[in-house]
Amino acid sequence: MKPVRLCLLSAVLLSPSALAQTYVVGVEDLSFAPHYSFDADGQYRGFAREVLDAFAADSGVSLSYRALPVDQLLPALQRGEIDFKYPDSPQWAGAQKAGMRLHYSQAVVDYVDGVLVAPQRQGQPLENIHRLAMVQGWTPRGYEQPIDSGKIRLSYSEDLRQMIRQALKQETDGAYFNVVVATHYLDNIRARPGALVFDSGLPHTRGSFHLSSLRHRQLIARFDRFLAERAAQVAALKASHRVEANLDSEYMGVEQWKVDFLERQKDKAGAQAPASSSL
Repeated sequence: MKPVRLCLLSAVLLSPSALAQTYVVGVEDLSFAPHYSFDADGQYRGFAREVLDAFAADSGVSLSYRALPVDQLLPALQRGEIDFKYPDSPQWAGAQKAGMRLHYSQAVVDYVDGVLVAPQRQGQPLENIHRLAMVQGWTPRGYEQPIDSGKIRLSYSEDLRQMIRQALKQETDGAYFNVVVATHYLDNIRARPGALVFDSGLPHTRGSFHLSSLRHRQLIARFDRFLAERAAQVAALKASHRVEANLDSEYMGVEQWKVDFLERQKDKAGAQAPASSSL
């Protein structure tokens, strides 16, 4: 039996899973569903986890996830405590990244950051925004000039829950955040669908989430190949988690059932409109 045990042990040690290199992905220690969040057991979940796990399975590597406060991720990457950072973008934290030769993947998922307002305020001009709710650490791009001139005051919150509460109680004129994430929170957690709506007429920013690394350029290139070769799989995950829900339509961030309802109402109104008479 002893030789058999040794053979079995050798088989285990030499198996592909046992030999797979393990890399640590630094992730943000916050709830940002549907992109990513943590369950009751502290496990990283959501679209980001499923995409990265699919890449690991496809590439024969092993990934572990280390949650850190947002402001600690870049220092941890620089010290070599984590191998990758997600999400990241070449447009973020330029001053902190000075001197760092970071490698970025192709875009993983697109996003829009903007202002959500009460439905009755939608369509009002920027001049009517005097107080804006914000989560600590966020930058309200497109609002720098009115903020610097004192026309808009910022009301900071510790998290999304507190920020949404401020806006719902009308303590502010709107809330600046990721549109899909804020809408997901209102619809699925706060159970107040439609209580705040994205105002596309106000300044907003479009961007993309990327995977970044300081030392693993070749693995970033491998991840890019995965995104290209498994584009259909990634698209299916995006659709399942609704991370890009209606980003290019007037219904940005709106739940699909409501989009379908509004489209039916529009079609019905069009069908009932009287035909113009010709002379």
